[in-house]
Amino acid sequence: MSDLLLKIRDLKIEGRSDETWNPIINGIDVDLKRGEVLGMIGESGAGKSTVGLASMGYTRDGVRISNGSVEFDGVDLVTASASTKRALLGKRIAYVAQSAAASFNPAHKLIDQHTEGPVQHGVSSRAESELDGIELYRRLRLPDPEEIGFRYPHQVSGGQLQRAMTAMAMACRPDLIIFDEPTTALDVTTQIEVLASIRDIVEQFDTAAIYITHDLAVVAQMADKIKVLLKGDEVEEADTHTMLSAPQEEYTKSLWAVRSFERPAKPAINTSATPVVSVRNVTAAYGTVDVLHDVSFDIHAGRTVAVVGESGSGKSTAARCITGLLPPRIGHVEFDGQQLPLSYKQRDKSQLRQAQMIYQMADTALNPRKSIGETIGRPVEFYMGLTGREKRKRVEELLAEIELEPTEYFNRLPSELSGGQKQRIGIARALAAEPKFIICDEVTSALDQLVAEGILRLLAKLQDELGLSYMFITHDLATVRSIADEVVVMKEGKVVEQGPKKEMFKPPHHPYTDLLLSSVPEMDPDWLTNLLQERGVDNIGDAAADKM
Repeated sequence: MSDLLLKIRDLKIEGRSDETWNPIINGIDVDLKRGEVLGMIGESGAGKSTVGLASMGYTRDGVRISNGSVEFDGVDLVTASASTKRALLGKRIAYVAQSAAASFNPAHKLIDQHTEGPVQHGVSSRAESELDGIELYRRLRLPDPEEIGFRYPHQVSGGQLQRAMTAMAMACRPDLIIFDEPTTALDVTTQIEVLASIRDIVEQFDTAAIYITHDLAVVAQMADKIKVLLKGDEVEEADTHTMLSAPQEEYTKSLWAVRSFERPAKPAINTSATPVVSVRNVTAAYGTVDVLHDVSFDIHAGRTVAVVGESGSGKSTAARCITGLLPPRIGHVEFDGQQLPLSYKQRDKSQLRQAQMIYQMADTALNPRKSIGETIGRPVEFYMGLTGREKRKRVEELLAEIELEPTEYFNRLPSELSGGQKQRIGIARALAAEPKFIICDEVTSALDQLVAEGILRLLAKLQDELGLSYMFITHDLATVRSIADEVVVMKEGKVVEQGPKKEMFKPPHHPYTDLLLSSVPEMDPDWLTNLLQERGVDNIGDAAADKM
């Protein structure tokens, strides 16, 4: 067999707008050997995912390969028959999507979806595939690996679902895996173990991979070489050490320099002032199981409180208690010193208006059938009572506030926007209620670093102009450094440490906070290897077993 597994030559891809075909990818070449990992980076709209999908001979609706070849182990996937591609896809070529929540079938259990590929391709029996799935779940540090596969997708967290998808892609031990932002939804401690698991599997089975990401520190741990894309063009490519230490092009250097934004420190909190939001000794449960345990923290006017912790630590559950979506079993929430009804159903419109949310996945948070004007206009009418011309004027003002041209975006559908633009619409929808307090739930995790920095700057500007208070749920400690005033660290439903940001990043730390801080990837290709050695871990399977 040839050492060269994937050979792409002069790949050009076009997308259709009305009756016109417009260029998306402008002549990309790729050479990928067996067991080699190619990191593909670039800002939103660069064409990373489009090239990744084309590597499987696939394009989305309204997109076509207009030129070039995509040879996988000697088979040109551009001209191959549908039956030839069906025999390869899932068995020898696998794909890990960015949004696991949108990719799993909600009507089937995880293990049923995991075993489907190996059984259909004749790789293993159902029983063998099920046992292998449990082992992969264990390697990827999923909780209760023997039982979690028998849950439905909605019964696990987003981070757990992403790991289940990674396991599913590995089920047939493919020759090539396309990883499209596979750790976006993961906290830093889990991310380390997933990255190490992926690297371990790739090395063990001599699997080639294309690793698409906007996280430069992550790609540094995974890739043998890095390709940089910009608006469908290749900017440069080099081995990872060379690319990190001596990038040649100005655009690449600008990527290396992002996330320099950090808000100036604010004055100390006036302890006599009444907090905008107070969470008081809240214990909350799903069913009969308590998932929050005596949680308390305050959020003051004009401040940003970052709530950090692993997947399943209770961050989003605390937010659900504040909004009344999950009434606490014990304790309560106060707004401006007044106790709120526990359930949102008991709150009046003025109480509902004051606390709004911006969601993690803008793709699934916006109605694909509603125009941007309709999406923002609905809360304008519901909360503010505006209709007709006044309503349109207010929507246009909100679009201007989020730095989008009103006349250009008012009638667009979400499918006509980039990821960063969709997230800005989510911000405008929250602002439409004119709240005092906004919960930002992982609002930058799905965005590339250039776009994410723009969103953070926008949120900071809006906070200064409108006096907003933010609860910022995140697993990205770089984001915490950029925007937070105070930090709350959660683990297993409890607050383990909280305080001003400048104090939280100084040692000594609570052991769990120290674990989080030490788990933030660095722009050093040897960082992950060195970290695992420092923690006494020879392979990720051992790490997973130790933490079960």
